[in-house]
Amino acid sequence: MRHSPKHFVQGGTPTGECLAIIPRAGNAGSNTAADHIAIIVAAIAAIPEKYRHKLLITIDGAGSSHGVLEHLTALNSVPGRSVEYSVGFGLDTRVRAAIGDLRGDDTLWSAALDANGQARSDAQIADLTGLLRESYVGDLFRTWPDGMRILVRREPITAGTQLSVFEQDDKFRYQPLATNTNVGQVQKLESRHRTHARVEGFIRTAKDTGLAKWPSNSFAINSAWVMAVAIACDLLAWTRLLLLDGELAAAEPQTLRYRLLHTGARIIKSARKQILRMSETWPWAHQLAAAFARVLAIP
Repeated sequence: MRHSPKHFVQGGTPTGECLAIIPRAGNAGSNTAADHIAIIVAAIAAIPEKYRHKLLITIDGAGSSHGVLEHLTALNSVPGRSVEYSVGFGLDTRVRAAIGDLRGDDTLWSAALDANGQARSDAQIADLTGLLRESYVGDLFRTWPDGMRILVRREPITAGTQLSVFEQDDKFRYQPLATNTNVGQVQKLESRHRTHARVEGFIRTAKDTGLAKWPSNSFAINSAWVMAVAIACDLLAWTRLLLLDGELAAAEPQTLRYRLLHTGARIIKSARKQILRMSETWPWAHQLAAAFARVLAIP
């Protein structure tokens, strides 16, 4: 059974912590429902119980399978728990047909929102749920969970974008998503889903911390390595959140290693105290000293 650093599933939080990472066999599929469900279960279990009552789970298009969405829907049956999802969806025949029904009527599209919540002129959002759930032949998504809505974003084609034939003919790039949130403006629901892009940044951070290179041909050894990487990611996340400010609070692992973690210094003892002695000429000596002061100030 092959395995490689490219094959893992990861669950995280807005703080940058790794709730769970599960290494997989090298021949594992990209949208295996069982693997997605396993990481969802592990990630929820890692959240303190008092914060599990209202959850939003976002997944890219690899999570748009019956098994995953049915599992997410079933989580709402847990007493005292509300689980909403926002999952990338495929541009299949049904979705393309619904988009075709909107052609020529721009009033059915709403302006997408940018990162500051302002309307954009180059991207629009539409709700396809009515066309798909109440078509002239009935509910086209009747085999999918009840309450699932389909929204779609369109924007002009940019150079280098991978497109389907449908998009090339239509001159727009389309990005559908599925959600069970039944209230709120479609622009805000789509904007909420786009924050999932930060996951790519967390994965990049994990790879820079050791996930990109596994040390062994042994799956057991590599699994232990992945666990160590997850711990390191959490330590870096909380270092940035609690101990650093300015540009270092958003620095990548490589930057933190060069400026802080690999700083030349000595620990000496004097008058029953431990003293960290470092060069005053090091450009980030004051930031490192401030970080240690913040550590000592934590109750």
